[in-house]
Amino acid sequence: MSDLAAIDMHVHVEVSADGHPSLPEHLMAASAAYFKVAGGARQPGVDEIAAYYRERRMAAVVFTVDAETATGHPPISSEEIADACAKHAGTLIPFGSVDPWRGRAAVRQARGLVERHGVRGFKFHPSLQAFAVNDRRAYPLYAELEALGVIALFHSGQTGIGAGTPGGSGIRLRYANPLDLDDVAADFPDLRIVIAHPSFPWQDEALAVATHKPNVYIDLSGWSPKYFPPQLVRYANTLLSDRVLFGSDFPVLTPDRWLADFAALDIKPEVRPKILRDNAARLLGLADA
Repeated sequence: MSDLAAIDMHVHVEVSADGHPSLPEHLMAASAAYFKVAGGARQPGVDEIAAYYRERRMAAVVFTVDAETATGHPPISSEEIADACAKHAGTLIPFGSVDPWRGRAAVRQARGLVERHGVRGFKFHPSLQAFAVNDRRAYPLYAELEALGVIALFHSGQTGIGAGTPGGSGIRLRYANPLDLDDVAADFPDLRIVIAHPSFPWQDEALAVATHKPNVYIDLSGWSPKYFPPQLVRYANTLLSDRVLFGSDFPVLTPDRWLADFAALDIKPEVRPKILRDNAARLLGLADA
């Protein structure tokens, strides 16, 4: 841990080893336009991601999103990602993704990803996966994750996926209101939950849930810190200083850009290492956290 400059809690793998993309072409194009990222920079492979973070003395949590039921697009294999991460165990920390619409099959897959492939958590994207996070049909899956002792990380707020396309390609933002995670945090008090991103337009809801439920964290990915709402900065400096996490949203936002802007943010000196590394190390259970 003492050798790490930071732990990035939010990194996407967007192409498989054989070139299969994480999103259908029209959604990938819309997302690339929204974030102004194009070409090969949008889809580095696992080995490239590992080299990028190793060069910066960082660790990174990596994942894809399985939204096949909602989109009809086959996902990148979480098993493949986890096994590829095993070659970079000092740098990459694998999270899995399962389609919550698969019911019991999703529960079995989640268990297998943890027990046979070593994943440390799971990424959910409620808008892309088209499910309400507090729908009781997802509860058996949460119960399994709680029993396995792994983390559940949920996209929140606005999304660049589908942005600018007719009807947003049918993607509904309401699924990503973090207030719905209050039900999940209340019903699964031992499940460690991460609300991903500044939760525009529901930042206050995210802060309310995190301050009320001690099993809830917030990652700061997807936005440059210079655009953070003032109340998010205030809570990160005070009430939530132990539960706010650095995340970039690589490859659409690089840690280099994020960290440069974070350096100018009004964060207390004693809080900076917590956000950049120590809170994530404790959450992930790293050996000398």
